[in-house]
Amino acid sequence: MASYLEQFHYQLYGPDHGRKWVFLHGLMGYGSNWRKIVSGLESTERILTFDQRGHGRSMKPLTGYASEDYADDLFLITQELGWDQFILVGHSMGGRNALIFAHKFPEKVQKLIIEDIGPDANVGAIDRYKRMLDSVPTPFATKLEAKQFFMNEFPKLGFGDENAQTIGQYLHSNIEEKPDGTSDWRFSKDAIMATVIQGRAKEAWDELRTLTMPTLIIRGENSKELSPDVFKRMIVANPRIKGVEIANAGHWVHFDQPQEFLRIIKEFADF
Repeated sequence: MASYLEQFHYQLYGPDHGRKWVFLHGLMGYGSNWRKIVSGLESTERILTFDQRGHGRSMKPLTGYASEDYADDLFLITQELGWDQFILVGHSMGGRNALIFAHKFPEKVQKLIIEDIGPDANVGAIDRYKRMLDSVPTPFATKLEAKQFFMNEFPKLGFGDENAQTIGQYLHSNIEEKPDGTSDWRFSKDAIMATVIQGRAKEAWDELRTLTMPTLIIRGENSKELSPDVFKRMIVANPRIKGVEIANAGHWVHFDQPQEFLRIIKEFADF
């Protein structure tokens, strides 16, 4: 029987007998975005990170980019690994996918941690991401040309509500050298747009209200993605939910304040 896991670029960290964790990256990200957080857990915990479909070096099908498709991937991957239960952490798009997974497969999730994403629909995000991706003149002739664009030109384009330099670095990390010597996106651009369209077309408040496991919502104090109002509404939507706001952090909370993020998820997981 063919391995489903082999269709994904993945990493396993920590001892086989350790408590199990899965980390899901955000839109346009990839598994190793979590490396700094994983390094604070892997001495005792067993951790899976992977590039989700359409991202990084994983499979890039032409269709299937709803949150439910991402959730089904995680179910099949963890079934193949023999993981009956685990702590699930998701950032941004990965947080929405984690929410849908926890709703569909509650028996699999010991605890759920959602980083800086709400359950609202957001059709306006579709146009923003399209403009952002279209503003990047890929493919670049060389890796140096790509680096210079993201360092010098991209921050001037007005996409960095919080930190244009950080967003530019994040996008630049998704550029890789291709066999012909040019540099282009590591992810599928079509997959990214399909994910935004399908993932943001409908709200997920009902899924949030019916969660059955202990759930932590983490918000960055300076986030433009998860508003203070929606954050507060999420906390009162379900008695199993608690919320933590991390100071001096934007949307990429685990990148802006990795040590505090790590401390909070460890506390929540009863280290």
